[in-house]
Amino acid sequence: MVTVISNKFTVVEAEQGDGGGGGGGEFEHLPEGCIANILSFTTPRDACVLSLVSSSFRSAAQSDVVWERFLPSDLHAIVSQTSKPLSYSSKKELYLHLCHNPLLIDAGQKSFALDKPNAGKCYMLSARSLSIVWGNTPRYWRWTSVPAARFWEVAELVSVCWLEMKGGIKGSMLSSNTLYGAYLVFKQRSGGAYGFENQPVEVSVGIAGEGEARRRTVYLEAATPRRPRHQIVPRIFSRVRSRFLDSFDAAPPPAPAPPRVDDSAVGGEHPKERDDGWMEVELGDFFNGGGGGEEEVEIGVYEVKSGEWKGGLLVQGIEIRPKSKN
Repeated sequence: MVTVISNKFTVVEAEQGDGGGGGGGEFEHLPEGCIANILSFTTPRDACVLSLVSSSFRSAAQSDVVWERFLPSDLHAIVSQTSKPLSYSSKKELYLHLCHNPLLIDAGQKSFALDKPNAGKCYMLSARSLSIVWGNTPRYWRWTSVPAARFWEVAELVSVCWLEMKGGIKGSMLSSNTLYGAYLVFKQRSGGAYGFENQPVEVSVGIAGEGEARRRTVYLEAATPRRPRHQIVPRIFSRVRSRFLDSFDAAPPPAPAPPRVDDSAVGGEHPKERDDGWMEVELGDFFNGGGGGEEEVEIGVYEVKSGEWKGGLLVQGIEIRPKSKN
């Protein structure tokens, strides 16, 4: 007996009788169209799992009826913004294509894809679509093309003492009743970056007009062992201190603690490497209720307090995607 559990259904496969064949219990006798309609109310992940129940479920799980339901209702309007026509032989093939091949839309200012397990909409805002302080001043920022980038150009941080980037997206563009995360996607240029080591960067994510956005601290350099700091003591004071201590049977000072990774300072999160070779750091999350309004999600990245000069980053954009339910 095989039990397959999805978010919305529990299907128990009946034990094989003398005739064999591995039926799916009473579900085996349902028309394929009816099974397909049932599967369309699950998720893409559940449909793939339930296809293991029986041959009837496997056939129904390939149906366009199922995968049409997983595609966003406004897909035609989204696809109309791209210059490349889509070619596919089934709705499942189209779905998988959108999961693995983001579409450039809005004149190349954004990209669109689908979250493979749950069909949620994913967008990336290109660096060019962000509001970057001094972004059009070549002394501080320059625009360059990178072969591995999703967009035609990325923003290269030359050198600034005031780092400020902001972007936004309308909630109506996103999947409803979904918890989203916002991620800065970037990498260091070949010569390396500077000014970001152990330097906290303030980030914020919030709904415009609904009070102050939630702020947190992140880092734009990967976690590295913190260098031990050595106290500088004047030589004369050191000799006096030594003679004073010689008159006591003082125990030797304890050995310094080994270097540690400072991954928890003020709640800071360090970037992680993505499958595409870029780095990302989470800026925050928000729940999109999908009330049909035009509320805008505002996202910001700021390092404006230290006054230190910094540079050497390539910024591809900010990605907004559903957070994993695991």
